[in-house]
Amino acid sequence: MLFDILLQVAIFLVLLFMFLFVHEVPQKLISKLRLLTRRSNLQARRHFVIGAQLLSQARSSSSSDVRSLAERAAAEADKAIALDPKEAASHILKALALELLGYKTSALDSLDAALSPLAAKSLSDEERGDALFKRAELRVAVDGGGGAAVEDLVESVRLKGDNAKAYGLLGECYEKKGLIDEAQKAYENALRLQPDYVLAPDSLTRLGLK
Repeated sequence: MLFDILLQVAIFLVLLFMFLFVHEVPQKLISKLRLLTRRSNLQARRHFVIGAQLLSQARSSSSSDVRSLAERAAAEADKAIALDPKEAASHILKALALELLGYKTSALDSLDAALSPLAAKSLSDEERGDALFKRAELRVAVDGGGGAAVEDLVESVRLKGDNAKAYGLLGECYEKKGLIDEAQKAYENALRLQPDYVLAPDSLTRLGLK
């Protein structure tokens, strides 16, 4: 649904600029349209920054304000997305706020939007690796993981190979699937990156490999 909407917007913009070119609309008007786009992006970033600050406050708060702060963070993310739907960071911000509110399935939907072909272009490889790890975490929490979580984690550690937690979770997913050799390798990678990683030694012991 989101992809269809974004595709329609993209087609509309292409047709609009073709119309302007064919009818020789003054260059000043085209410049104004570009300026409006930049202003929308700036407004989107402002909403994103406000939302990120609210989420940070919610995560560090131990009071009853947590829910209110997280809801406000999600609302700011929505405003940013409305202005710039191709910016993956705003979708990720919304996902994190929804996760904090306990809406894991909705958070997954937001991460799907962030990792869609149009939005994912705004992420660096490391950022995409982090987003894939977070989506895998949520998938494991919602339905136990399965093949989709494994695919996300394999791609995550390929893009960002220094995430011990990603390797640890990958090991857990492999272990659930009965892939002992793959699980062992993933746990060992987690320990290599983070020698004090708690779950990996226990998991290797449980598998009879340590």
